[in-house]
Amino acid sequence: MNQSGLRVHRAFARLLMVMSSALLVGACSSGGQVPAPATGGAGRGGGPAPVVVTTATVIEKSMAVEARAVGNVEASSSIAVRSQVSGDLLKVGFTEGQNVTAGQTLFVLNPRQFEVAVQQAEAALARSRAQADGMAVQVRRAEELFARQLLSKAEYDQLTTQLAVYRASIEADEAALANARLQLQYATITAPVSGRTGALLVHPGSLVRANDATPLVMINQMSPAYVSFAVPARLLSQVQRDQSRGALRVLAAPAGSADEAVTGTLSFIDNAVDPSTDTIRLKATFPNHDRQLWAGAFVDVTLQLSIVPDAIVVPNASVQASQQGQYVYVIKPDATADVRPVTVAWQAGNEIVIRTGLTPGETVVTDGQLRLTPGARVTTQSAGEQTRTAP
Repeated sequence: MNQSGLRVHRAFARLLMVMSSALLVGACSSGGQVPAPATGGAGRGGGPAPVVVTTATVIEKSMAVEARAVGNVEASSSIAVRSQVSGDLLKVGFTEGQNVTAGQTLFVLNPRQFEVAVQQAEAALARSRAQADGMAVQVRRAEELFARQLLSKAEYDQLTTQLAVYRASIEADEAALANARLQLQYATITAPVSGRTGALLVHPGSLVRANDATPLVMINQMSPAYVSFAVPARLLSQVQRDQSRGALRVLAAPAGSADEAVTGTLSFIDNAVDPSTDTIRLKATFPNHDRQLWAGAFVDVTLQLSIVPDAIVVPNASVQASQQGQYVYVIKPDATADVRPVTVAWQAGNEIVIRTGLTPGETVVTDGQLRLTPGARVTTQSAGEQTRTAP
């Protein structure tokens, strides 16, 4: 072996010795054992730890069938006040937003032109009456002459015809006088209904035109008030059936407000279902003496129907939604969670009435569903109680 080959051989030998020493040191530091695979948190028996959830018991109790919707308040009447004659506005008899009563004076136009028209009509009527009286005297004389054959038939007919013309003029002048007095009456504009006035659109000195497109003011009659809302068409038969037994109670509260709801009664059911939404339009009447409902406002509406004595009820938080429908987690006797599909009948506040899927006495999860899987072991606690581990 030459000198170069000898050096390569020695270097290779030293490398083998270093590698052998490293392996011995690693084996001694680990005690010669292979590391166990990592495991999750251990519970009893070495399995996963139970999931802590909050539960509630399915109960059976009497519940009112309720339909909830968003409604819109309507005035019982909304009147656009317009003038029936043209003229200068002389006086406004109210302030904006004031409550007015039927017959109260709202506006007064300058009456001078209408007073003159009345005087002219009275004068024309007086003239016609004087002419008719004079002609009546001539006709009586003509009758005597005609009876003595001192007046021709043609002359007599001419006089009686003239008297008829004057009498017809009297009737026309009387109608003209009545119209002139009516125009004078229209110069004072009164409230047609009791209600609350809106914004004032004219001021003293303005020229008011007869039957103008823009009203002088709007009056909304707010007592009583109507609330219009829609419910699913599937409830129509039940609404009709329950209404036949008596007036149906309707509650309304301003949307998003903590104010106490006001009570009214169902007064109208539309004659057709809206095919685009599959809903039926209803209307309720409220006395609204305290003006809590305001025209145009949105309100939360609750229509109270019949009472179901044996409704299956669970807390609202227990019902979850998925692509396959609504479901709840039920705690089985072996302290594991089971997924149960349910059918919801209706919701009443923080409670939900279940049509199918649950029986009274079962335990459902109200909090912690996101940590659950079917068959997971659980540790349950009722709302407000300390955690207790299921057996």
